[in-house]
This record gives sequence, C-alpha cells and structure tokens, in this order.
Amino acid sequence: MRSWLAVVALATVATGALVDDAAQAQAGATRPAAQRLTLERIFAAPDLGGQQPRALKLSPDGRLLTFLRPRADDRFRLDLWARDTATGQERMLVDSTRVGSGAALSEAEKMQRERARIGALTGIIRYDWSPDGRQLLVPADGDLYLAALDGATRRLTEVKGGVLNGEVSPRGGYVSYVRDQNLWLQPLAGGAARALTQGGGGTVHFGEAEFVAQEEMDRRTGYWWSPEDRYVAVERFDEAPVQVFTRAAIGAAGTEIYQQRYPAAGTPNVAVELHVMRADGKGQVKVDLGTDSDIYLARVDWLPDGSALLVQRENRAQTRLDVLRVDPATGKATPLFSETAAPRSWINLTDSYRALADGGLLWRSERDGYGHLWLLRGGQWTQLTKGPWVVTGLVAVDEAAGKVYFMANKDDVLEQQLYVVPLAGGTPERLTERGWQNSVTADGAAQRFLVTRSNPNQPPQVYLADAAGKRLAWVNENRVEGGHPYAPYLAAHRPVTFGTIKAEDGTELHWQMVTPRLEPGKRYPVFFQHYGGPGPQNVARDWKNPLIQRIVDRGWIYFELDNRGSANRGVTFESAIWHAMGTVEVADQRAGATYLKALRYVDPKRIATYGWSYGGYMSLKMIEADPGLYAAAISGAPVTDWHLYDSHYTERYMGDPRTDAAAYDASRAVRDPRRITTPLLLMHGMADDNVFLDNSTKVAAALQAADMPFDLMFYPGKTHSAVRDIHVWTTIERFLDTHVGSGPK
Repeated sequence: MRSWLAVVALATVATGALVDDAAQAQAGATRPAAQRLTLERIFAAPDLGGQQPRALKLSPDGRLLTFLRPRADDRFRLDLWARDTATGQERMLVDSTRVGSGAALSEAEKMQRERARIGALTGIIRYDWSPDGRQLLVPADGDLYLAALDGATRRLTEVKGGVLNGEVSPRGGYVSYVRDQNLWLQPLAGGAARALTQGGGGTVHFGEAEFVAQEEMDRRTGYWWSPEDRYVAVERFDEAPVQVFTRAAIGAAGTEIYQQRYPAAGTPNVAVELHVMRADGKGQVKVDLGTDSDIYLARVDWLPDGSALLVQRENRAQTRLDVLRVDPATGKATPLFSETAAPRSWINLTDSYRALADGGLLWRSERDGYGHLWLLRGGQWTQLTKGPWVVTGLVAVDEAAGKVYFMANKDDVLEQQLYVVPLAGGTPERLTERGWQNSVTADGAAQRFLVTRSNPNQPPQVYLADAAGKRLAWVNENRVEGGHPYAPYLAAHRPVTFGTIKAEDGTELHWQMVTPRLEPGKRYPVFFQHYGGPGPQNVARDWKNPLIQRIVDRGWIYFELDNRGSANRGVTFESAIWHAMGTVEVADQRAGATYLKALRYVDPKRIATYGWSYGGYMSLKMIEADPGLYAAAISGAPVTDWHLYDSHYTERYMGDPRTDAAAYDASRAVRDPRRITTPLLLMHGMADDNVFLDNSTKVAAALQAADMPFDLMFYPGKTHSAVRDIHVWTTIERFLDTHVGSGPK
C-alpha cells in the first residue's frame, strides 16, 4: 500500500495565471470560451497535463539527455527519446513498436510492474546506459535489446518466459538478468550467457526482490554489482515458509486461480540469505546476517572502492535497523551502528544515505524527531541539518567541493525544495524557487541537475540546472497555451486555496479546497477526498489529477485534509497511529467535516466522502464512527481486516497480531454493520493481488447478514488500479447524483 496514492488520489489542479473570481470574469472577455471537461476526455490521450518525460537520464558524457515519452495517440505506451544537451534537438531513439516480440509478459514481470505502479504502461518502461555511453539496454516484452545511438537495435535474449531485472554492470563488462529464478550473466561484447547461480526454481529465487521488498520496502532488485565488475552480491529467498492463499482473478471471460504465497500479518515471511560471488562464479560465500533469521534484508550497497558491502538488516518488529560492513571475500559482517525507533514508533526505511570516498557515511536519521542528515566519520556523528522540518531525499554529494544537495520542506511544509549544505556543517541554502513542488535528480559529479516542478498554476515542467540552481535550459517548459491539451479548459479552471485547522490535541492540520464560482446565498455539496494512511502527503502546492476540475464543474466543492499519521511532519505526527489505525485519522477527518459544516457556502447535509485503498478503509471507519455526519461514502479497494494485509506494512504500524490482538480487533473496518446507515458504494477490482477481493466480500457479507443496504460495483479482471477505469467515475457520479445531488441549493 506504500504508494497507491500516486495512482488513486484526486488533488487540486490549477494552471495559467489564476486569480480571484472578479479578475477571472474580467479576463474572460478576451479569452476563448472554455470547453467543459468530460470523463471521456480526462481518460483519453494526450494527457491533459501535457506530455511528461519519464525516466530522465544524462548520458555518461553528458551530451545526451534520454527519457521516455508517451505516444501522441496512446498516453500509456512509451518510446525512448534523446535530446542533444548542446543544441536542444530531440529525436526518437527507439520506437517501442519496432522492438519486442509481442509475447505476453510473464506473471512475475506483471507483478513487478504492479508493485512499481506502472502496470498500465506498455512499450519501453525502463532502460540502462552502458558505462561508455555508446549504447543502451532496453527491455521489451520480457527480453533485452541493445540500442545504439543511431537507434539500431540488437536482440540480446530470446528466452521462453522472458527475463527480469536486466542491467549493465558498472564497468560495462556484462549484461545481467534473472532467468528461471537464477541470475545470469552475458558478456556485453558478445558471447554465451551463463547462469551465475544454481538451485533457483520452485519456491527458491536468486536475484529477485521478494514481495514485501517490492511492495513495501521500495527495493526492486535482488542483486548488486561491485563497482569494478569483480563481485556480485545476490539475494536468495525461499518462499516455502510463506502461507499459500488461493486467489481468484475473476475476469470477464473466465477465472484464473492462483496459489499465491502471501506473507500476511503475523504469518511467516520468506527465508532470506545474501551471497557474494565473483563474476566467474567462483569464491561464493554466504553473508553472516546474524542468528535471528526472521529479519528483513532492507538495503545492500557497495563502498565506492568495492572493498566491502554495506548491508541494512531490519528486525521483524521494525524497531531496529543494523548497518553491517561485510567482507566480500569471507562474508563476515561487522556492525557499524544501529538505528532504534522512538518509543511507540517504528523505523522508516530510506534511500537518503551515501558512502563517501574518504570513508565517511552520510545518513538520514529521525533520531531527533525529524528526518535529518548526519555524517558518520571516524566513529563520530555530526548533524548537518536540524529543525522542525524534514529532509525528504538526498540528491547528490560533491565531495571535492564539500557540498551535500538534498530535498526538504524547510521553508514550507507544502513545498519540496532543493537545498545545499556544506559537508563541514553550516546553514542550508535553498536553490529552487518558492511556490513550487520539486523533485530533483543529478549527474554523478553533482554538476548538472534535472528539476521537475509544478505548482497550482502550472503542470509539471522540467529544466536543466547547474550546481547553483541556475536554470540552463528547458527540457519541457510545458506552457499551457496554443496546442497544449489543457488550453481549451483553462478559462473555466478553478483555483486552489490552502488552510489549516486544529486536531483534538491542538496539532495543526493542512487542507486544500477548490470551489465552483460561488453564488451569494447558495450552499454547495462537498466531495470530501481522503487517503489518511501513513506514507503519502496529499496537501501540497503541486499539479495533480484534472478529475477534480470535472467534479467542481458539476457543482461540488472539493476538500482534502492530511490527518495525523501522514508523512513529512516528523515522528510525533506520524506515530499518532501506532497500534491505533482507524482512530486519530477518523477524528481528524471528523474535524475537517465539522469545519466544513460551519462554512456559510457549504450545505452541511451534503458532504460526501471518498477514498481508495487506505482511503477506502477510511471511508468505512468514518461512516461507522459517525453515522449521519456524511451524506454518502465511496469505499474503493479497502483493507477491511488488517489480518489480511502483508506483514511488513501492517506490523510496522499495528504490531504482530499474535501479540497485539486487541489492536487488530479495534482496527477492523466494520465492527458493527448496523451502524453503516450512510449510503455506501463499495468498489473493488476482482483480480486485485495487493488488497485481496476478500476484504470487500467480507464487509459485503457482514452488511448483508445485518440486512443493511449498500451499493456494490466489482470490476472483472481489474487489479488494485481499477480506479483508472472511466466506469469507476461514471458509477461514482451516478451514485452521488442519486444520494446527494450535484450543484447548489
């Protein structure tokens, strides 16, 4: 459930120079008449936010910027493009329709894509530069291709069932990939492929990341090359201990039955090992991960000189993270340090760390109550950033200049900005412009930065910047004018406003709102969006889904609030849900509803609430806790019983159901179905392998047994991302028209 918000959340959309109603009315005399957004247009190509490049990478020599771009006639099919950084000229490097065999993806690759939230994409979804910058590795339809800079391609693999996790080794000597659950190597210059590991098959996997690593730990691979191509560290996991669930993927033309090993909360996880071997397959050693086998292999990295591995070992309770230094020749592990969670809290895994060439280690820690950067050198810790704000990502390190570049919300909790701070310590300097939500990547030398930014007045833009933050060139200016897909709808666009309210304990909670043009004396219904779960932050100064404009155009006020438990506010704010899911989140959303009911332009009897995934769970908890507070509720793909969800996510927040049974019982979505008197629409994909359909059928059965009425819409063949289907939104609109009614009264 880690990041489904990116798929399912609605948020405010604004574009152009949006001002108040009076100014807009005056400007309207010179603007062309606005078109009205339809669901058909929202779900069609091209994307209303403009063509957005994905997977941007600078070539090793910096001469080319490569990226994936959606096709004009199919926003879900991606081609590989290249841009000359000197001239700005662009060309399609690899046409996705000219590579690939057309073979169906293996179930393993489908599930990997689902874990990465890219299950709807086709064509080229990832690629990898060779270190010499002369060619790129391009996966397509389960096989691997090499693409030259002139666009010519050569097929590397032709394997029944396909291959996974292809990449080029750091020195360019090999292409590596997983085939038949073993790790294989193939010389890049030519030659036969060979299996580096043996014994994969059945429940045993080499070189892959297990389910919870992909779904919850943000770890996509199960093997790691040393910098000089000498060694490979390989994960081996055995699913034999994991409980087998019979999952029915119910489709329109039939039902597929899967015996899926799923590590539900309180049940055994995979048995995991880490091995190190030379590229010739010799000298294999098993890493000493300790006497406790019930652990998580959280992260694996090599030191810059390849002399040792850094391995992060997390305990099952996720209250302790040990960082180990591993000798690749012997597998011996030496503890470097440990992170321990605050009382009544947990460890948040991070990728914001970097081993330095001088032996130091940059490390993000929440040990002072907020996520900040620390430097470990010579056994001593130095705190580089400090304050009641959060470092959200480590971008780059320039060791020669003694500078660290990072993302944080230092100036505004609603904005992510790029900052730089001296390695020797000092005051952080902001390098990006206020009023924008940013994400940033950098080249290996920390000299060129790719900045993607958006705000409530502009869909995402991308530009190339120098180390001082100065914009050197636009990669995608994406101005909403002329032929931009959103230009016809700009004149009717409604702006976003932000504000705060207080939780019951006085904590400040941020909200965002979009309203129709308000008529004096009229009261409007509210589409009350929520997610509520740990991890995402929804309320931010960014551009998101234009569905919100459709809802507002139909006469609804849109409202969303980030409750306690959500991200980027510090340990205390997040930990309010510890062993108490479905409590403070519900109370905070209730505070939002109470605030809305007091507004003169809100119809207090017509507040409808909507959520998907954790948000679907919240819909059920909210209407059970407060019958009559909401006029209607939509619950999409909800977890209804936390016993049914996976171990790493659920136990992090709720503990182990074998020892914390009371917390699990209290957190069930519907404890008393007779309290579900609010009109309810329950929705779920019938092939969901993340939140199993059992979650919704369990609630449906309870409501039916209590003879409580509700509406139901299940989607044959759809996974957890069923919310992308236009029919979901036509159904929601019909449901709300029936039970609440659009427009003011």
